[in-house]
Amino acid sequence: MGFLKPQGLNILFRMKNTPLEYDQFYHIYNRGTNSCNLFIETTNYEHFLRLYDKYISPIADTFAWVLMKNHFHLLVKIKPEEVISELNLQGFKNLEGLKRVNKQFSNLFNAYTKAFNKKYHRTGSLFEHPFHRIEVTHTNQLRYMVYYIHHNPVHHGFVESMLLYPWSSYLTILSPKETHLKRAQVLAWFNNPENFKTFHYNPKILDDFKKLHID
Repeated sequence: MGFLKPQGLNILFRMKNTPLEYDQFYHIYNRGTNSCNLFIETTNYEHFLRLYDKYISPIADTFAWVLMKNHFHLLVKIKPEEVISELNLQGFKNLEGLKRVNKQFSNLFNAYTKAFNKKYHRTGSLFEHPFHRIEVTHTNQLRYMVYYIHHNPVHHGFVESMLLYPWSSYLTILSPKETHLKRAQVLAWFNNPENFKTFHYNPKILDDFKKLHID
């Protein structure tokens, strides 16, 4: 398995906020307004994931995710046009094309904000607008993106090992339990579970990312 050189990894973090297109991979991420916390207690993480499944699973396949206190990262692939055009979701009939996809992300953020504001007696926006997205176009990039997402809790000092962080897809990918996550395809990018784990704990990969000074 070949690795990109550090300078080559920069393509993962350029061209922010490119338009979403059908049948394409994206790194999608966002943070709280003024870096405020999005998740305060366990029920917040759980509610976000329930809403995510409701609003995003119909229009995109998910390959990796992590929820941090004040931000999140996703690796998704927008479903083909013919699949999305057949959906009969609330509010869809008045929208055309990719407006439906963007609407579902807006629905997710709005629904979570409404619940969060009610629970913690706050008002106003919770998420930065617009949410950030970067198209990912190469299999090698996809492997690094999965690593970057799963390593985020370690990078920010929340845990010493990805195994210890409950709010990411790392453990789900290594689990036999049923999931909407595209586990088999992710493992195929790494050839097998052992290579998946080896890649995630390879010091060379970590050194490459440190050179990029990524938040």
